[in-house]
Amino acid sequence: MKIIEANNLSHEYIQHDEEGNVENIITAISDVNISVEKGQFIAILGHNGSGKSTFAKHINALIHPTGGTLYVGGMDAKDPSNTFPIRKKAGMVFQNPDNQIIASVIEEDVGFGPENIGVPTDEIWERVEKSLRMVGMWDYRKQSPNRLSGGQKQRVAIAGVMAMEPECIVLDEPTAMLDPDGRAEVIRASHELNQKKGITIILITHYMEEVVGADYVYVMDKGNVVMEGIPRDIFSEVDKLKSLRLDVPQVTLLAHELKKAGLDIADGVLTREALVEILRGIRGEE
Repeated sequence: MKIIEANNLSHEYIQHDEEGNVENIITAISDVNISVEKGQFIAILGHNGSGKSTFAKHINALIHPTGGTLYVGGMDAKDPSNTFPIRKKAGMVFQNPDNQIIASVIEEDVGFGPENIGVPTDEIWERVEKSLRMVGMWDYRKQSPNRLSGGQKQRVAIAGVMAMEPECIVLDEPTAMLDPDGRAEVIRASHELNQKKGITIILITHYMEEVVGADYVYVMDKGNVVMEGIPRDIFSEVDKLKSLRLDVPQVTLLAHELKKAGLDIADGVLTREALVEILRGIRGEE
């Protein structure tokens, strides 16, 4: 069952002058076709300005299509009457957790969303506990968010979205402002939500290492989807990714260079363990 279905989706930003006349039209995305099955972990890659975040905002009905169609949980995102139901279906975590955390105590912040949609008080606290435990932040529930690291703050932001019980969570460059440890925390928590709770995850990022464990990858450039496939297929095209100003995981790049040097190594090596096993095989080791 498809939870997200974009068909020839387009969005134009229209700039007006002081008199209200159209001054400029910027096409942010054009003819985007992306399909997400319920329960999948999907990654959308792209350099800054590729249109990936504009696409993400459509899923949460923050902006509406100016062309084509987008259905979220079977609901037409163009229809303003679907805005609130869509936001209950698909939650969103933004780049900067400080923009999403509003309360002075962690458990109160996580309970803010469910309270706003009318969840009974007893159920709110049940959801708060469940969500904080899922992201490993239950022991911090009485603390101020100001005392947390960047990765911990982002996990609290994810818990706040989880507490509203969406079927899909969109992570819009959630690790862009984090150090490597914080990035690893957030990606690990995202995979656990996907695997243990069956929540559909859509990860928007330009960090290639973060998409290795995805079920399927879309690559965007200049507002268009230019590549799609499973991670192994995407990372097999190292030169094409470089032409799109995207890096590849270091181990993938190393395997690519070793292959160019003449070693018998398949394309699309994703992990260090896989490369070590291949090299041991070449040397005849067991």
